[in-house]
Amino acid sequence: MNIHIGTLHPPRGAHKRRKRIGMGMGSGHGKTATRGSKGQRSRAGARMRPGFEGGQMPLQRRVPKRGFTNIFKKHYALVNLKDLAAFKPEEKVTPELLLEKGLIRKLGDGLKVLGDGELQAPLTISAHHFSKPALEKIQKAGGTAEVLPT
Repeated sequence: MNIHIGTLHPPRGAHKRRKRIGMGMGSGHGKTATRGSKGQRSRAGARMRPGFEGGQMPLQRRVPKRGFTNIFKKHYALVNLKDLAAFKPEEKVTPELLLEKGLIRKLGDGLKVLGDGELQAPLTISAHHFSKPALEKIQKAGGTAEVLPT
């Protein structure tokens, strides 16, 4: 079977003709052009805002509202001690270095070191906050924790 560029065609059923709306009664989509009969949505230029329910009280307003969002919440970049195991002994770990190595994506309101995992080498870690277990494990490994101003 010889296939030439002029004989190529898509498989049967791969292309469906688009619905041609409002092209007369013979098309099967004439007269009301698939819009139904009467009503706001059948008219030209009818656009309702999202959530509009025809004057009925919208769901967004019917459901009870609870809680609030604290706009002053701090968003810290978090790093665990097990993530810092890759650093060499006596190395100084800073937020900038963690960003560079890809251990944190963005700094946000500061860096917080959490105590998950163990620290083998003594490291000098600079961060804005430390959890209590993290501080204990850093000191136990012979390292130091420097608290940066927030």
